[in-house]
Amino acid sequence: MVVTGMEVLAPGGVGTDNFWSLLSEGRTATRGITFFDPAQFRSRVAAEIDFDPYAHGLTPQEVRRMDRAAQFAVVAARGAVADSGLDTDTLDPYRIGVTIGSAVGATMSLDEDYRVVSDAGRLDLVDHTYADPFFYNYFVPSSFATEVARLVGAQGPSSVVSAGCTSGLDSVGYAVELIREGTADVMVAGATDAPISPITMACFDAIKATTPRHDDPEHASRPFDDTRNGFVLGEGTAVFVLEELESARRRGARIYAEIAGYATRSNAYHMTGLRPDGAEMAEAITVALDEARMNPTAIDYINAHGSGTKQNDRHETAAFKRSLGEHAYRTPVSSIKSMVGHSLGAIGSIEIAASILAIQHDVVPPTANLHTPDPQCDLDYVPLNAREQIVDAVLTVGSGFGGFQSAMVLAQPERNAA
Repeated sequence: MVVTGMEVLAPGGVGTDNFWSLLSEGRTATRGITFFDPAQFRSRVAAEIDFDPYAHGLTPQEVRRMDRAAQFAVVAARGAVADSGLDTDTLDPYRIGVTIGSAVGATMSLDEDYRVVSDAGRLDLVDHTYADPFFYNYFVPSSFATEVARLVGAQGPSSVVSAGCTSGLDSVGYAVELIREGTADVMVAGATDAPISPITMACFDAIKATTPRHDDPEHASRPFDDTRNGFVLGEGTAVFVLEELESARRRGARIYAEIAGYATRSNAYHMTGLRPDGAEMAEAITVALDEARMNPTAIDYINAHGSGTKQNDRHETAAFKRSLGEHAYRTPVSSIKSMVGHSLGAIGSIEIAASILAIQHDVVPPTANLHTPDPQCDLDYVPLNAREQIVDAVLTVGSGFGGFQSAMVLAQPERNAA
C-alpha cells in the first residue's frame, strides 16, 4: 500500500512545502492565542493556522455549512487528489473510499453555537430557535467524511475514525486495510481537528495537561526537555491518497512511500494515565514491524508522539527501548509537536506526512526547544537542528486518552522491489 498524493495544512503555513520548510528549518509556529480572549485560562498559547477559506477556493455556502475542521479536510483532500494525478471522474465511484480521523469533531462551531443558544451561558434551558441551521452537522463528525466524499465523488466506504489522539494514525491504518481486503481501490484518508476554543482550553486546563508558559509562547512546547510543563494545543490536517503499489506503478504515479506496517493496541488501564514501562506501545511497534517484515535495526528514524508531558515522554522512551532494544540508542527520535503543537486527532496524520517527507528528503526534523534533556529520556532526540542522513524506514507512533497506542512503519517502496 503506497501514498501517491498528500496535502498538509499546519501551523506556520498552509501547504506541504510550507510545512516541510518549517520542520526542516526547526522553526516554531506556537504563539499567544488570537482566536478569542484567553485571559481567564491557565494556558494561553496555541499553534494556530493563518487560514482564509475563500483564498483556498471555498464558497460562502461551504464556509457557512462547514466547521473549520471540515474546511481544513476539504481543502487538503482537494490538494491531495490533485497531487496524486488521479482523475476520480474516470474511476468507479464505488471503489473509492474515505476515512477521516478526528478526536473532537466540530468543536469550534459547537462552542460558538452553544454560546448563542444559551445566551452566553445564562440560560439553563437553551433556546434552540437561535441555533445555526447546520447545527446537526456539527454534532455528527461523520459530516467530515461526507464533505470529503462529496468532493472526490467517493461512493465506497466512508467513515470517521475517532480514537482520541491516535485518530490520524488509525484512520490511515484502517484505509490501508480496506484496500488490502479488496473493498476499495483508492482511499482518500487522513485526519483533521480545529480544537482551539474556550471549551477545549478549559478541559485541558482542568487536568493541567497544557503548558502555562504563556510568557514565552514561541518556546513553550518542549518535548523531552527537563523544563517541559505540558503540551501546546494546535490545529491542522493532513490528507493522503492511498492505492496499491502495482496499480500506482501502472499509471506512472509518483510514489511517496509505502505504508509497510500498522498496529494499534489499548492499555486497558486508565483514561489519561500511562503505564511507565510502555508495554502496550511496544507491542504495537513490534506488531507493525512484523507486518512490515522488518527487523528493528531497519528503522532509520522514529517520529515520536512527544507531547511534552513528562508522563508521555518517559512512557514512549521506555516503549522504544522495549521494542527496538539496543537499536533504540542508535536511532534518532524527534517530536514535531515542538514546532506545530498538538492538534489532537489530526496530529497522527500530520506526523505521517512529516515521516514521508523525511524519507523523501533524507532529513530528520529536529525537536525544537530541547536545551536541557530529561535524564530519564536518554535517547537521541535530535535537538534544535535538522539532521541530514539516509532515511529509508520511519517508525511513527501515537498515544491517546483512553489508552490508545498506535504505530506505523513507512518505507521507501524500492525496499520491497523485485
